[in-house]
Amino acid sequence: MPRGKYTNHKGRNRKFTSPEELEEQRKQEELKQKWRKEHGPSSSEEESEDNKSGSGSSDESDSDDDQPAKAKGVSGLIEVENPNRVVKKNKKLNNLDNLGDGEKPQLSRREREEIERQRAAAAYQKAHAEGKTDQARADLARLAIIRQQREEAAKRREAEKKAKDEATKKR
Repeated sequence: MPRGKYTNHKGRNRKFTSPEELEEQRKQEELKQKWRKEHGPSSSEEESEDNKSGSGSSDESDSDDDQPAKAKGVSGLIEVENPNRVVKKNKKLNNLDNLGDGEKPQLSRREREEIERQRAAAAYQKAHAEGKTDQARADLARLAIIRQQREEAAKRREAEKKAKDEATKKR
């Protein structure tokens, strides 16, 4: 035990809920909800138990979303139209899943430029391979000149070789 008035909680053991326990709790909640649906809202003890646990049923939360929030104090009496005020709307999980399907994610300027750069480079490589770019034409002309020079050099060597062979045969 630490001495003194204040205790330090650092380094103490922490207890984490295991996935099995979480799954068991979820199954228990489902069983309770199923039982309640079968038997109906008959007693107030169950309702008070729901309030203590803090979970509440999904039916109750749906009805709360439909009603506008009750204004506190004088703000309900004074109507103010503030264009900068954003009213936070709670989004339901199933609606969030549906919203993302139709739209493409917005790309940042850098990402768009990078994709555009990659497309341009791929198009240039394709045109270069087909010989449509100026650089490709210059490369092909250079290669043709080198090929021609090598062919001429090979003919010259063959002619010199034949001349040597004829000179050795004459002796």
